Parts: sequence; C-alpha cells; structure tokens
Amino acid sequence: MTGTLLVALYIFVLAIFTGFEVITKVPPLLHTPLMSGANAISGITLVGAVISAGMEAGPMTTILGTAAVVFATINVIGGFLVTDRMLEMFKKDKK
Repeated sequence: MTGTLLVALYIFVLAIFTGFEVITKVPPLLHTPLMSGANAISGITLVGAVISAGMEAGPMTTILGTAAVVFATINVIGGFLVTDRMLEMFKKDKK
C-alpha cells in the first residue's frame, strides 16, 4: 500500500511540474486550441468518473464517484463555454 501510494504521489508531483512548464511556455495564440484539447481530456475524466460511480464497491466509492461526475461535468461545460467565448473574439462582424 505504501509503495503504491508513493508511486501515485510521485506521478502527481511530476504531473504538476509538467503542467506548469507546458502552460507557462504556450504562446497566447495557441491557448485556445490547448484549452479545447484539455476539454477533450476532461471528457475522458467524465467517463472514468461515471465508471467509478457505477462500480458498486461500497457507499464511499459511489459518493466519491458521483462527486467526480459532478465536478467533471462542471469542468467540461465551463471549458467549452469559455472556449466558445474565446472563439467569438476571432470572428469578424457580419454587419
């Protein structure tokens, strides 16, 4: 259990450093496509959360899975709304 937890913590810390380096190095022009890609990854997270909520491994797993579904849904919807708003800024006026 401790070895598994240490590996998970190691991967989490590496993901934090990698994410920070990627975000700080992205030019503003590529921010919108990167955000759209992140929304797609959040969709994968939503599928994993639904699978976790439906495993019926215990009440705590169901509660945490349901919370994960709610938060992943908020993240996906909010991300797509923000991306849509950003893409509106690049459209020319038709009037």
